[in-house]
Amino acid sequence: MEEILLSVQKPARYVGSEWNAVHKDWDRVDVTFALAFPDLYEVGMSHLGLQILYHELNRREDTLAERVFAPAPDLEAVLRRRGLPLFALESHRGLRDFDILGFTLQYELTYTNILNMLDLGGIPLQAADRGEGDPLVVGGGPGAFNPEPLVPFFDCFVLGEGEEVVHELVDGWRESAGRSREDRLRRLAAVPGVYVPSLYQVRYGADGTVAAVQAVAPAPSRVMKRVVADLDELDYPTYPVVPSVQAIHERAMVEVFRGCTRGCRFCQAGIIYRPVRERSPRAVVRLAQEILAHTGYDEVSLVSLSTADYSGIDRVARELARDLAPRGQAVSLPSLRVDAFSVELARTVRGPRKTGLTFAPEAGTQRLRDVINKGVREEDLMAAAQAAFSQGWEALKLYFMIGLPTETEADVAAIAQLARRVRDLGGSRSQVTVSVSSFVPKPHTPFQWEPQDPPQTLLAKQALLRRVLRGRGLSLRWHEVGPSWIEGTFSRGDRRMAAVLEEAWRHGCRLDGWGEHFRPELWEEAFRAAGADPAFYNARRRSPEEIFPWDHLDSGATREFLWEENQRALTGEATADCRWEGCYLCGVCQELPVDVRLKAEVEC
Repeated sequence: MEEILLSVQKPARYVGSEWNAVHKDWDRVDVTFALAFPDLYEVGMSHLGLQILYHELNRREDTLAERVFAPAPDLEAVLRRRGLPLFALESHRGLRDFDILGFTLQYELTYTNILNMLDLGGIPLQAADRGEGDPLVVGGGPGAFNPEPLVPFFDCFVLGEGEEVVHELVDGWRESAGRSREDRLRRLAAVPGVYVPSLYQVRYGADGTVAAVQAVAPAPSRVMKRVVADLDELDYPTYPVVPSVQAIHERAMVEVFRGCTRGCRFCQAGIIYRPVRERSPRAVVRLAQEILAHTGYDEVSLVSLSTADYSGIDRVARELARDLAPRGQAVSLPSLRVDAFSVELARTVRGPRKTGLTFAPEAGTQRLRDVINKGVREEDLMAAAQAAFSQGWEALKLYFMIGLPTETEADVAAIAQLARRVRDLGGSRSQVTVSVSSFVPKPHTPFQWEPQDPPQTLLAKQALLRRVLRGRGLSLRWHEVGPSWIEGTFSRGDRRMAAVLEEAWRHGCRLDGWGEHFRPELWEEAFRAAGADPAFYNARRRSPEEIFPWDHLDSGATREFLWEENQRALTGEATADCRWEGCYLCGVCQELPVDVRLKAEVEC
């Protein structure tokens, strides 16, 4: 191991001796679980979900959990040259030694990394080729809501939130020891929220679309996602592992609430994490203080999909800022909805030093913001920016998307006009960075029927922005369109896309989410070799009746509600937040009764 680590650029990625890392005796546990994050260490160690599952599993006496990340090219080369397996950090054991290997499906551009990690770990790539001694390969996260392009490589998937179902998964695998692999998978299929794809058969029509998805063994016709009823009942990780090398995010994180009902029509997270559940203000403050004490971080981030919508945000931010400021520690908030930002909140979170502020208007015109149901007006953005500038911020970041349904050139040009007006509010020293990504339609959203702009169209829109967004205090950042096109293909792909994925990996695709590693020519070769056309998945508008590859996987929101929202989008009709304006019968709360009380009001 020492020889290996001395031959790579960042050996600290693989040592596994970080502060708060858990090392257990393999001889004293019944189940060994490798948590696999299919991206580099710096990304995976910034992921809160990984820390949560690591904590949940390691607090069991009968189970140990270790971590493994996608290797950088230098380590992969060393492992392949020496014929050594990819290993977990804590024990440095090869992946085949584990009972369960659980992958986080956070982003479609990491899917080639999954195949690479399986191959490096000595695990048969195809689930059908695995024997009784091979690990159970599980996937979870947002990608599990359409895992069909990954089906041949996985034994099962978990839909929804993992804190409770991961224990049922471990129990089911442990209790079925000694039975055939097929019988053990049937046992897991009985666990609510667990999808075993080998128990389902897909038929395709003459036009290439899905004709039917049917269970071929005792298994539910639809798999409903899992949700946690009350966040305050969870045992939150207050001893998170502190990374040994600089991570994407280096700060304590406390999840203040889960879910979002704002109803942005492009947002998959706003659907799959419904309904909204809050953590009590008292618990948030306690957890933040404990994590800071146990890690040495100088910043705590209050995270959620829309933190300023948390009912206790003013109270929590004020109390934490008061306690942390004398110690030189700060409170930060993630990307903010501009209609929920206030002068008081700006003053509270500023603390001894100003952390970054990002606002997400998403679109440059009110017409397009109505289409996507953003619920934000230009005057809201101006008020929020003025509040930030008045409290001493000089640099703001504005986040937009291009390629949204019904978008015109005028909508794109308006992004520059809006950014210029924000800059002018801040005076001569203000800096406004415009960050632009390409819209990718996602399953389980009102836009799942919509086409994606082809790369040449997106490139033309980026060129337009570069021409019009110029001047003092303005800068533009954009995402490459090639990766977004691949993301869209797998986001709404079916089981036939697995052949493309395997071809891409065999052609050498790795770390596709990193610009320096993305190879569009290799992906083009993979599509040709597999005989697949990405435009079939990306560039066409679906009919209202089309069966989607993911229709048997239930996010709680009904297809009827999503279609109605799609039609309201095309007419620019807004749908108000159901937390405050009444129920729209999306189906989630009816199917999944949980505690949706405002915890700040409960404490009062």
